Amino acid sequence: MTWPSGTSPSGLAALAHGAVLSPFTQLRKLLGTTPAGHVEPIDLTIGEPREPMPTFVVDKLLEAAPSYAHYPPIRGTAEMRGAISAWAARRYGATAALDPEREVLPLNGSREGLFLAALPAAGRTQVAGRPAILMCNPYYSAYIGGALAANAEPMYLNATEATGHLPDLDALADDKPLLERTVALYLCSPANPQGAVASPGYISRALELARAYDFLLFFDECYSEIYSDAPPAGALQVAAATPQRFANLVVFNSLSKRSNLPGLRSGFCAGDAGFIETFAELRNMVAPQMPGPTQHVSAAVWADEAHVEANRVAYRRKYDICDRILAGRYGYRRPAGGFFLWLDVSNFGGAAQATVTLWQRAGVKVLPGAFLAQAGRDGTNPGANYLRLALVRDAATVGEALERLVVVLA
Repeated sequence: MTWPSGTSPSGLAALAHGAVLSPFTQLRKLLGTTPAGHVEPIDLTIGEPREPMPTFVVDKLLEAAPSYAHYPPIRGTAEMRGAISAWAARRYGATAALDPEREVLPLNGSREGLFLAALPAAGRTQVAGRPAILMCNPYYSAYIGGALAANAEPMYLNATEATGHLPDLDALADDKPLLERTVALYLCSPANPQGAVASPGYISRALELARAYDFLLFFDECYSEIYSDAPPAGALQVAAATPQRFANLVVFNSLSKRSNLPGLRSGFCAGDAGFIETFAELRNMVAPQMPGPTQHVSAAVWADEAHVEANRVAYRRKYDICDRILAGRYGYRRPAGGFFLWLDVSNFGGAAQATVTLWQRAGVKVLPGAFLAQAGRDGTNPGANYLRLALVRDAATVGEALERLVVVLA
């Protein structure tokens, strides 16, 4: 990241100074006023689902319209919490059923929760020296925002091809001084952007470290319902099989990707009851409530699986197109989960150069992987040679974009 005037502000000051730029701001600066090299540009940068939302959403919103006249409960309605708990039991087995009174907290989208959760995590325990918040690298911007807002030191755990595109937990386990000042670890599975899925053993190992050093494991599962073959294992599923149950674990999920409702701003966090209680009190002081109609429709959406399976079918068609066009190119592998491609363009001058070339010559807008990551502990940026493509457009448009990409990057 670039600090203004040669300074290096820390914590909240870094956010206030605008020293941390979003990937999309960086992309706008990179492309500048460069015109698209095609009369029909295709934007594959933003992970905004374009598949149909559930047909009953509008009717459910209208049903609950009178509740706009009342302050909604900050901890969510019993209807919504119950629907989330029932979904977890269906998805991960009866042992993973959540206590809707103590282990579930609705959020205005998972991004809000992933950011704010860093604050009570940093205040939960006293550590020697500056608290550290660890995160998979590449990361989602809310992770670094939360770390800086909590005045914790962001520590980037590179997730590369050599490590299966997930952080190396064995290497982390060897760094006892770092773990002793860690207050939270952010992991994402299926991973954004690489599509890697954490195995039950990997999740168990992360949870063991969190409990051994008493920090919070923040598990971002926003892409959990988009997958090619087997359903990804969930952290609730793994934790429920341990004697400590959900201790030290908080899982985040939302309806944005699962149900094509990014504009609804409806998500939840669940897990460690003690942390959920503290987090709920923080949100009661500083965060907005979720509107009553939003909670009502969210309960209905979490209870329905038909639209979710239809969504997976649509993404499988796009995966099939990727298999056909990209086989043997750019290190492509069919994603195990999520809807991003993570393509290696190291032979084309790196991600930034390839991004500009694709826009200038083909009108295809993609995101350089370096903008989604920082230099890790070894000094390297794991995204420097990669492009992220979001498979959110219709299948024909995705195919057209990939055909153009192959022509340009032949």
